[in-house]
Amino acid sequence: MDPDVPLPQGVTSLLDTDLYKLTMQCAVLKYFPDVHVTYGFTNRTPHMKLRRSAYKWLLEQMELLAAIRVTDEEREWLRQKCPYLPDAYLKFLETFRLKPAEHIKIKFTPVHDTGSDDDEGDIEYMVEGLWLETILYEIPLLALTSQAYFMFSDRDWDYHCQEDKAYRKGCTLLQNGCVFSEFGSRRRRDYHTQDLVMKGLCRAAEEGKKQGWPGVLTGTSNVHFAMKYNLSAVGTVAHEWYMTIAAITDDYENANELALSYWLGCFGEGVLGIALTDTFGTPAFLDAFKKPISAPGSTTDGMSLTMTYAQCYAGVRQDSGDPAYFVKMIRDFYDSQGIAEKKTVVFSDSLNIENCLEYKTIAEEAGFNPTFGVGTFFTNDYINNSTGEKSKPLNIVIKIATANGSPAVKLSDNLGKNTGDHAKVQEVKKKLGYVEHTWEEGDESHRWTK
Repeated sequence: MDPDVPLPQGVTSLLDTDLYKLTMQCAVLKYFPDVHVTYGFTNRTPHMKLRRSAYKWLLEQMELLAAIRVTDEEREWLRQKCPYLPDAYLKFLETFRLKPAEHIKIKFTPVHDTGSDDDEGDIEYMVEGLWLETILYEIPLLALTSQAYFMFSDRDWDYHCQEDKAYRKGCTLLQNGCVFSEFGSRRRRDYHTQDLVMKGLCRAAEEGKKQGWPGVLTGTSNVHFAMKYNLSAVGTVAHEWYMTIAAITDDYENANELALSYWLGCFGEGVLGIALTDTFGTPAFLDAFKKPISAPGSTTDGMSLTMTYAQCYAGVRQDSGDPAYFVKMIRDFYDSQGIAEKKTVVFSDSLNIENCLEYKTIAEEAGFNPTFGVGTFFTNDYINNSTGEKSKPLNIVIKIATANGSPAVKLSDNLGKNTGDHAKVQEVKKKLGYVEHTWEEGDESHRWTK
């Protein structure tokens, strides 16, 4: 790290999170305010250990989270820029506070315990409480853990040229006609890095307008940075929504349909209309996607009861497995349903520039509008100064572990992304007739290393 740059800030705004955490919290407030959950933390790069000094810093950051509140200015921005968030939710945010002392326990297990701050080991988070109150911890915990690793373990890097690097990446995407947004909050190197990235991408977008480049920067998933840089906040829903509803009901055969219907019941037709397909494998999702809508409040919201979910939703998001296979599967599905409308496919799985250009061609040839959510490749792309080699990002995730005492699982379209209680995973696979898939580029311990 550059010694002339002050230590970067942690998380100081509740809006320093991905939009889908707010939209899901809004839906939880409406439908599931009393559901009790636990979350589990997984380091998919377990050889990358954190130091005891990082653990101590994380404990300090937990205390700071308790002091954050949504400001009047932030609420007014949400009211104006995110009109799909109802007044009842904005009113809820007026008094909402994180309670990390009540909800979070952090454990540090050193490999060799000498009592030194330099001892390396594993961090474990135990998050427990009402879903409504704990849903916003995921993004700050992941961002802070990544930051802690690069503050105390891998320090052989600096911020040199980070803004220009993001600018060049943005220009390449824009010149090649890519429609994309920044998705890098969860595994960013730190807040300052994401700020530099946003500056670089905004510069690229301005240059693109001057040059008439065909691509578009649509915004960022991070609500705070959307507000700071006058961009759109981008996002819809996460696997958590499907996982939790499935765990609550233990009805995995109908969990996708329940999740889709509740979402429409909360936000209505034509709003936040990108569906996430792979929570229990895309084939199982498509079985639900072709069914007629049965959303709560659908008759009063004006949605046709004869319309299917696939007709209603603007498109789908691909977040695991082989993108080329996914595009073919989705194309075949829409054709089988007689849906001629041009739909959107959002790609969001560990993208870099080459991926975006490749998947753009594949999707457009199949008749889709492709868009891209580029995350870690923007916000954690560094070189170790002493070796010139890639400074590898942590691959860390936080997922729902239980809901009302029942285990929550995620299958995905790639074996490496299966999450949750092993016995429950096997049970759900059997119920759904899930077919195991592997993908040659799907090694979760070696992402973003090229």
